Amino acid sequence: MTIFEQADARLLPGFRRHLIEIDGRPVRALTGGDGPPLLMLHGDPQTHLCWHRLAPALAERFSVVLTDLRGRGESHKPGSVAGGTAYAKRDMAAEQLAVMRALGHATFALVGHDRGARVARRLALDHPAAVSRLAVMDIVPALDFYDRLDAGIAHDYFYFSFLPQPRPLPERLIAGDPRAFMESILHGLSDTPVPYDALALEAYLAASTTDQAITAMCECFRAGYQVDRAHDAADRAAGRRITCPTLVMWGETGCVGRHFDVPGIWRAWCDDATFAPLSAGHFIPEEAPQAALAALGDFLGPPG
Repeated sequence: MTIFEQADARLLPGFRRHLIEIDGRPVRALTGGDGPPLLMLHGDPQTHLCWHRLAPALAERFSVVLTDLRGRGESHKPGSVAGGTAYAKRDMAAEQLAVMRALGHATFALVGHDRGARVARRLALDHPAAVSRLAVMDIVPALDFYDRLDAGIAHDYFYFSFLPQPRPLPERLIAGDPRAFMESILHGLSDTPVPYDALALEAYLAASTTDQAITAMCECFRAGYQVDRAHDAADRAAGRRITCPTLVMWGETGCVGRHFDVPGIWRAWCDDATFAPLSAGHFIPEEAPQAALAALGDFLGPPG
């Protein structure tokens, strides 16, 4: 049994493991519960396991789907592709929509943290008929992030400038000690230690420190700096907005909370936004699971 299977069995008991082929490429998905469909997308450098303190409770009310994003966990990992489109959030969002359709869900609620929140936001913008409600955790859109970049943000979020550098510079440097690099992210974005489950943490590190995973992470950040910013700029010029009810959550002591006017930024993108600052750093699902569950419970409403 792999570390991923062990972690799923212990931390997500009752959830079923699937490997779903989308255009011939495997995407890991777990499903649990019964009720209206709810897709939950994880952040970096993590996997679907980041939801293990929320998903079982939500599965009492919803049909919960947890996936590993392209390039992460047990899902396929494209390499470097000219133009950066392999990890454009538009392409990643379309793949997640295809996963939900393969599972029989045409319309669903959507929750995302970190990188997963970027994919979730793009899915809601590009496929509004598919998303009934959107909740995003601890991000601002790529265009707003880079437009507002200053010395403090560059220091605290250094890898937003480091990882997009041309291949293979960041890959080679990370390969010198990949575990230390990933641990610096997992432990460096909150003002207090994140109370990770030990097995989950080992699964994150196992998933993120292979050569393929390192390339995927760099390519995803390159896409953020290049392609995603361009998509955001085109949306802003065209006046495209998120039309479904949207819950924006962030950690008050994390980098996003310290450096950005989160409500101001998101009001410019959403027709119907509500806001939930939480007493946490960046890794909300594992730092403040009960507060996150309370906010999501109020927002998602009763099933049916």
